[in-house]
Amino acid sequence: MYGCTIFRPRKRSKISKATERRRLQTLYDAAFAYFGPLCWWPGDMPFEICVGAILTQNTAWTNVEKAIVNLKRERLLSVRGMAKAETKQLAQAIRPAGYFNQKSLRLQDFSRYIMRTHRGSLKRMLTQPTTKLREELLALKGIGPETADSMILYAAEQPVFVVDAYTRRILSRMGLVGEDVGYEDLQNLFHCHFQPDAEFYGEFHAQLVYIGKEFCRKSKPRCEDCPVAMH
Repeated sequence: MYGCTIFRPRKRSKISKATERRRLQTLYDAAFAYFGPLCWWPGDMPFEICVGAILTQNTAWTNVEKAIVNLKRERLLSVRGMAKAETKQLAQAIRPAGYFNQKSLRLQDFSRYIMRTHRGSLKRMLTQPTTKLREELLALKGIGPETADSMILYAAEQPVFVVDAYTRRILSRMGLVGEDVGYEDLQNLFHCHFQPDAEFYGEFHAQLVYIGKEFCRKSKPRCEDCPVAMH
C-alpha cells in the first residue's frame, strides 16, 4: 500500500495536497470494490448506536453485541429505562463488554444527562448544530473524541469523520501521517480533502475498519492479500 511496511510505519513523505487526496480516494475505491457497501454502524436506533459507542471502548464489537442483546432482553435499552435502572442490574447486563462497572456508570450518566438537560429526548440533543453537540458530548465524563464523533456521525447523521486506531495505523503505514499524529490533525486530513457528507464519511470509516481488521493488522498484517496493496 504505497510502500507501507509490515514492521513499522513508513516515514511520512512530503507530497502535494493533490497527491494526498488521490491516495486517500484510491484507498477508499479499492476497499469499496473489495468489501462493497458496509452500512456501518450496527444499530436499530440512535440510542442503541450511542450505547454501542460507549460500550465498544477497549473491547471488540462482538462483545458489545452480546451486551446489547442483554440490554434488550432486560428492557434497559432506552433513555428512561437506563436512567432509572439499578446500577448493578445494568452492570450485569453489559458484563460481556468488559469494564462493566465503569461503563454502567458512563451509560447512566449519559442517560440521566439527556433526561435532565433535554427532557429525555435524545432526538432533541442530536439535532443541535454539530459544534454545539460535540462540545456537549465531550464535556460528559468518559466520552472522548472518538466516542463523541461516532455518536455525531452515526446517530445524529452529521458529517464528522471518526478516527480510530485502524485509521492511524493504515495512514501511517502509507506515509500520509506520522505514527504519533493527533486525533484532530488526522480528522482534519479527511475534512480538508472531502466535502462534508455523513454517508460518505461513514462508509469510508467502515472501509478502514474492515481493512484494519482483515488485512492491516497491528501484528502479522496480511499485506500480500490486501486489496489496496497494488494501488
